[in-house]
Amino acid sequence: MESSKHHILVPLDFSEQSLIALDQSYNLARHTHAELALLYVIEEEPIAKIFSTKSKSDKNFEKQVKEKLETIASEINSKEGIKVSTYVSRGKIYEEIVNVAELINSVFIIMGTDGNTGIKKKFIGSNALRVIKDAPCPVISIKGKDHRKGCKNIVLPLDLSKETKEKVSNAIEVARYFDSQIRVVTIMSTSDEFLVKKHQRQLKQVKDFILEKGIKCTSESVKGSNVAEEVLKYSKKVDADLVLIMTQQETDWTDLFIGSQAQQIINGSDIPVMSIRPTMTNNLAVFVPY
Repeated sequence: MESSKHHILVPLDFSEQSLIALDQSYNLARHTHAELALLYVIEEEPIAKIFSTKSKSDKNFEKQVKEKLETIASEINSKEGIKVSTYVSRGKIYEEIVNVAELINSVFIIMGTDGNTGIKKKFIGSNALRVIKDAPCPVISIKGKDHRKGCKNIVLPLDLSKETKEKVSNAIEVARYFDSQIRVVTIMSTSDEFLVKKHQRQLKQVKDFILEKGIKCTSESVKGSNVAEEVLKYSKKVDADLVLIMTQQETDWTDLFIGSQAQQIINGSDIPVMSIRPTMTNNLAVFVPY
């Protein structure tokens, strides 16, 4: 049965990184008037493991997981004053995360990730990228260990040769959640004077549009050939709290992966990354706090 309330879905595997992501979800839940939903996915296992005494197919294991989730939920409700529901499901991790997100009307999914290395590989590689690709709501991936509670600086990388209105509109809605400043950055790989001037005019138009909407904004053009690398360097330089990417920036989608630039940013950023698909554009404004 579909829930009428708004939820932030936090997949947990009880690893350090997933618990860091959970901690980061509290402030967002308050700002969006959403409840938290904790999800543990019991992975499908090879037939040989099913008959093991330690198999996750065992009902006792599922009971232990439920009890642990309920304990965490109770502590959050007591300490943070946030309503929390819990879910345990079985199947492929990315499919279950997407299915539950759709079932409970998730506003956001917040996932702890370890990039290309880490303690556990549940929420990295193709699983995390598939969730980002198929999720019905924006996905915030949390890779770093240390994060501030607020969100004062949002980095918005833009390719001005492509459609930017959709990306900018989404960034404005997110900035309104936190009274954030948007830092627009574009990466220039040419020194052609005509193209550089055209680029600067477009960048000024974007900045002026954001300022007209009452959002603080800066803009900067950075020279470089590797977009992801330059975006990550810029985000560290301006002490960003969030990097916002639109997945339609990429054109080489496959069944398994989103585009290479987005992957590099998600896997390489210790700063939280919010990934938004174009179809979400009309949904974000609904959840702006009143």
